[in-house]
Amino acid sequence: MSSTVSGSSPAAIPVSGSSSEAIPVTRKGGNTYGQILKSSALIGGSTVVTVAVGIVRTKAMAVFLGTAGFGLMGLFSSIADLARSVASLGISSSGVRQIAESVGSGDEARIARTVFVLRRVSLLLGIFGAILLAVFARPMSVLTFGDDKYAPAVVLLSLAVWFRIVSDSQAALVQGMRRISDLARMNIIGAVAGTALAIPLVYFLGEQGVVPSLIGLAIMTLVVSWWYSRKVKISKPVVTREQLRAEAGGLLKLGAAFMASALLTMGAAYAVRLIVLRNVGLDGAGLYQAAWAIGGLYIGFILQAMGADFYPRLTGIAKDNQECNRLVNEQAEISLLMAGPGVLATLTFAPWVLMVFYSREFEGAVELLRWICLGMTLRVVAWPMGFIILAKGLKGVFFWTEVAATVVHVGLALMLVPFVGLSGAGIAFLCLYVWHSLLIYFVVRRVSGFRWSAANRQVGLLTFAVVGAVFCGFILLPFWVATMIGALGVLLSAGFSLRTLVRLLPKGRIPAPIRRVLERLGMLPSSPTT
Repeated sequence: MSSTVSGSSPAAIPVSGSSSEAIPVTRKGGNTYGQILKSSALIGGSTVVTVAVGIVRTKAMAVFLGTAGFGLMGLFSSIADLARSVASLGISSSGVRQIAESVGSGDEARIARTVFVLRRVSLLLGIFGAILLAVFARPMSVLTFGDDKYAPAVVLLSLAVWFRIVSDSQAALVQGMRRISDLARMNIIGAVAGTALAIPLVYFLGEQGVVPSLIGLAIMTLVVSWWYSRKVKISKPVVTREQLRAEAGGLLKLGAAFMASALLTMGAAYAVRLIVLRNVGLDGAGLYQAAWAIGGLYIGFILQAMGADFYPRLTGIAKDNQECNRLVNEQAEISLLMAGPGVLATLTFAPWVLMVFYSREFEGAVELLRWICLGMTLRVVAWPMGFIILAKGLKGVFFWTEVAATVVHVGLALMLVPFVGLSGAGIAFLCLYVWHSLLIYFVVRRVSGFRWSAANRQVGLLTFAVVGAVFCGFILLPFWVATMIGALGVLLSAGFSLRTLVRLLPKGRIPAPIRRVLERLGMLPSSPTT
């Protein structure tokens, strides 16, 4: 994002009028594997549905637009993301932390004030963001495409920025309250509705429908997030001018660090796309966009679950270093176990994955996708540690680690893409996370005394060894031999991960039908008969 910790049985803090879900809090006295897996299942399950819908949308866009049109969509998306990062001032991320802290205090008046200020500030920032992008539409068009041909489209894109900033703040409310099932439903409904609107626009309008389709997605996201944020019943706040100033100041000060991080991240993504565009062309930008989306697809299941539940939970215990460190270790162990099989499968079956998700035109992205898979494996390691910095609210540390990451990423891309070609962008991403993982580990050791657990060292070494071996197989061995080795690696990794996860999860938490299957497979001791 990054003795005992919370138990798997959640307690609850009552919130005024909270109708359908209590707010679980972290308790000492046990591990959190069950809670991590539950939230991962909810968010991961919703992400599976969202991704399935996204596959349909992406496939349609790829077929209707081709590589060049798909690259155009990626560039417009980068412009919108960059503008949103600047204008939002990071309040969606700081809002999650502020709401989680308010909920942890049990003070209903404080919760109401935080929510009130978050809603008002996000509305104003959304308007500001739309105006900002519209004013700078021509320079953005010239910078991105080399002329002002697309300036009117960038002006139109400003509407998407407004809608997304407001919807992000509404999602922050749901997430900060840890209404994880509502968050999962939001993801699914928003994806389905947005896709239903976006595909016809591109089908009938072609490249002219790219920007309207992005606006349509933003509108659907706004409507769905508004509906679910209304379900969070908050008592009417009484906010004095001093309280408003203090609450908004805290939100924006922390948000500025998040904004800077998001700006750096989106700016780096934008810069790398421009580097690819300048050196490889618009088709290359389309291939990069395709590989990047697929490379982060499976890992996105894990990281979204981590951000949705783990971050607010970690914030609640951030002052207790021992508790914090153990919670991070447990989250990292689960994340690595879940990541291994998916990364190996994507790496092994990359040609078919790209053909299924896109078309045969995108087979040139296979090698790039494999490099990105290596980097994504390390990303799973770095993220849980990074949440320690976020949960403790260390704005300066967070900002400078992001600055360093951006400089390294863009610098490596500038050096590698002109000489290596498209794959240079993937190699730059891998090198970034080798360096960034080491940096974050050093930082959190200083901040909280964090150390990797023995279990994480074992799982990490095994995962990296297998992923590295399969990757090297595709460089050194004939294609079909490497594919067979990769397929075997997927099966072995999946078996190891499943067996380990089953042992970590209390037997009583496993649904009976699944438990019986695992018993037959020998992964669980048989239940005693009566």
